[in-house]
Amino acid sequence: MKEALLYERLDGGKVRCSLCAHYCTIKPGRRGKCAVRENRDGTLLSLVYGRLVSMNPDPIEKKPLFHYLPGTRSLSIATAGCNLRCEHCQNYEISQYPRLRPDVEIPGSDVSPAEVVAAATDSGCASISYTYTEPTIFMEFALDTARLARGAGLGNVFVSNGFMSPEGTALIAPVLDAINVDLKGDDEFYKKVCGARLGPVKETIGMMHSLGVWVEVTTLVIPGHNDSEQALREIAGFIASVDPCIPWHVSQFYPTYKMTDRPRTPIETLRRARGIGAAEGLKYVYEGNVPGEGGEDTECPSCGETLIKRSGYTIGEDRMKGGACPSCGLRIAGTWGS
Repeated sequence: MKEALLYERLDGGKVRCSLCAHYCTIKPGRRGKCAVRENRDGTLLSLVYGRLVSMNPDPIEKKPLFHYLPGTRSLSIATAGCNLRCEHCQNYEISQYPRLRPDVEIPGSDVSPAEVVAAATDSGCASISYTYTEPTIFMEFALDTARLARGAGLGNVFVSNGFMSPEGTALIAPVLDAINVDLKGDDEFYKKVCGARLGPVKETIGMMHSLGVWVEVTTLVIPGHNDSEQALREIAGFIASVDPCIPWHVSQFYPTYKMTDRPRTPIETLRRARGIGAAEGLKYVYEGNVPGEGGEDTECPSCGETLIKRSGYTIGEDRMKGGACPSCGLRIAGTWGS
């Protein structure tokens, strides 16, 4: 355990956590909505500092990040817990465990920030990704690790639901290189399905971009929930209003957790979403979870040249020349390395 960041002490031994947009007021002996930050006698503690449930090298494309160091690997780490309760969570076994089993010790193996950085270096990774669950809830460990990673020449990546506070965003952004944020649907979707609100997610996307973090956005397209013309147009329009060069990943849903009554997303729906994204002015829209269907390639928005061919997490061909299209010379937004 470690004393938490971003909280204030209140009367009666209570504390108010300002790490995420819930701004939980927590009584002594109780936990916040994430179920991994606990008030012990007026001191807020992180119960998951260094308690990793996963540490594996992944292709950076798995995050998904298509415009940040493509073809490299990223050491992916996670602790248990999440500040949302999404009914379609694909990692619910670890994200919801502390909430569903508050009587049981939170699982995980004790790992130090230095050990994470060493593992990333030893495995030839170019970055560390804080992912699988919501990295905001293990902010203290992520921040300590990210600072060491910067010193070792490694990048830092968040894969996030974006439901963090402006204070949390300002805290982590200086050591973040890239973030993929889930933009799940409209405000009603967030309230009904996720136990959250849309506004803070939009604020995080805009603030991360303004602070110089490379941003990509993912929307898991769920039939009957967020696949309408209006819903997709609103999402794409918002992203374009921040920056039309932000890549948008429209990904196929498959039934899981509490949402097994919905079918897989038809590929035709993803194609329609790509068309909506282009109509709203987005320059890079990708289909996710459907490898081999042709929606994963990076194309030059000026001349249409195919620059990077992908199938799943594998790059088949990369024709980028120093971050520019070899045919027309247009600079392609992103971080391309050497």
